[in-house]
Amino acid sequence: MNTLITKIKLSIARFYKNEEGVTAIEYALIAALVAVVIIGGATLLGTNLNTLFTNIAGKI
Repeated sequence: MNTLITKIKLSIARFYKNEEGVTAIEYALIAALVAVVIIGGATLLGTNLNTLFTNIAGKI
């Protein structure tokens, strides 16, 4: 019984020391942030281009 508890404690300690999962989560958060910035920029650029083309069409 004692060895089982020791094995469980060692497994939990290894799990907490494993940083691979943390790195994957960090990369996912960075990718999500980049996607939000790209979508926001594309939306803003699209609105500005639509206004520009509307003004040009009105002058023609």
